[in-house]
Amino acid sequence: MRLRDDESNNGKSSFSLALEDAVGKTRANMERFGERFPNVSSNGKYDCIGNASWTCGFWSGMLWLAYSQSGDEAFREAARRTVDSFRSRLEGRMALQHHDIGFLYSLSSKAQWITERDPAARELTLRAADVLMERWRPAAGVFQAWGAQGEEKNGGRIIIDSLMNMPLLYWASLQTGEEHYRHAARRHTELSRRYLVRGDDSSYHTFFFDRENGEPVRGATHQGYADGSTWTRGQAWGIYGFSLAYRYTGEPGFLDTARGMARYFMQRLPPDGVVYWDFDAPQAAGTPRDSSANAIAACGMLELAGHLQEGDERREMDEGARQLLAALIGNCSTMGEEAEGLLRHGSYSVRAGRNPDDYMIWGDYFYMEALMRLTKGHCGYWYESLVNP
Repeated sequence: MRLRDDESNNGKSSFSLALEDAVGKTRANMERFGERFPNVSSNGKYDCIGNASWTCGFWSGMLWLAYSQSGDEAFREAARRTVDSFRSRLEGRMALQHHDIGFLYSLSSKAQWITERDPAARELTLRAADVLMERWRPAAGVFQAWGAQGEEKNGGRIIIDSLMNMPLLYWASLQTGEEHYRHAARRHTELSRRYLVRGDDSSYHTFFFDRENGEPVRGATHQGYADGSTWTRGQAWGIYGFSLAYRYTGEPGFLDTARGMARYFMQRLPPDGVVYWDFDAPQAAGTPRDSSANAIAACGMLELAGHLQEGDERREMDEGARQLLAALIGNCSTMGEEAEGLLRHGSYSVRAGRNPDDYMIWGDYFYMEALMRLTKGHCGYWYESLVNP
C-alpha cells in the first residue's frame, strides 16, 4: 500500500493508517518472537536474540506504544515480561558495559513507570541510571561510550548516539532531587555540542579526549564513511538528542544546535526523501540508504517544533518531519504487506558490511513513535508528559 501523506481512506490520514498497520504487525510479532528480542533482519526475517544487545529496549518500547495505542492487555503483559527480563539483566550485570543504558531502560522500565506508575519499575530505572553513571569520566567531563575505564583505544571516546541516553539521567535527577545526574548529563551534552558538531552543523560520529587529562584530541568515525564525513543516523541522533536536552535544561544553545542540525539534514535529502547512510558517501545505484535515520530525525524535528514559537520556523520543522515520514511510507514501509519489519532499507553498519539493507528494530521503534507523536500527541518515553498515559 502506497499513500501520500495527504491522502486518506475512510477519513483516516496515511499516518493513522500506517500506525494501525504498525500495531497490527507488532501484535503478530509477539507470537513470532516469544520471549526473544528482535535485532536486525536477514532475508526479511528478524534475527531474534536473548536480552544481551544495546537494541533490546526498542522492542519493549514498541510493545508499550502498542498498548498505549490499542489498550490491548496482551501488549501490556508482553511489555511487562520484557521489563522482568531487563530486571534480570541488571541484577546479573549482563552486557551493560557501554553507554546505551538509556536506550535499554528508558523504553522498558521507565516506559512502565510512565504508563502504570509501578514503583518497582521506577526503582529499576533509577538503578539503571546509576549503572550509566559508572561511565562518567570527570577528567574529561564526558561519558565514555565503550570499553573499560582507562582502555587505550576507547578510554576517552564519546559518540553522538550517547545524547539519547542522557534523558535517563535528567529524569533520575528530577525523581530523586540528586543534582549529580543532571550535572553530568548537561556537561556531556555541552562538550558534545562543542566537539561533535562542526561549524556548519554537520557532525562527527565520535570524538576522542585524552583519557588521562581530558584534553580534546580529534574527531573520528566508527560507523560513517570517513572521519570528516557526516553519518546520517548520527546527525539524526543529534537532532533528537539536543532537542531533548533543551526540554530538560532550557539551554538556548542546545535548541540552536538542534535547529541547525535539522536544517543540514533536510537540505541534503535525495529526490525520494530517504537519506543515504552517509551524506558524504559516493551516491550511485545500490548505495545503501538508512530509513532509520529518517525515522529518528522525524521524531527529533517534531520534538524540536514543540519548543519553537508559532510561525515559520515551527511550521518548517513540523512539515519537515511530515516529509520524512511520508517518504518512508512511500518508499520503505511494508504497510499492507505480510512482513515482520515496518521499514525496509535500514542500515546497521555499512562500513563494516553488517546488514546494509534490512529491517532495524530501532528504525521500526522510532517510526512508530513518530506516528504516535503526529496522530496521538504521545511523545514516547524520553520524558514524562501530561500527554502520556
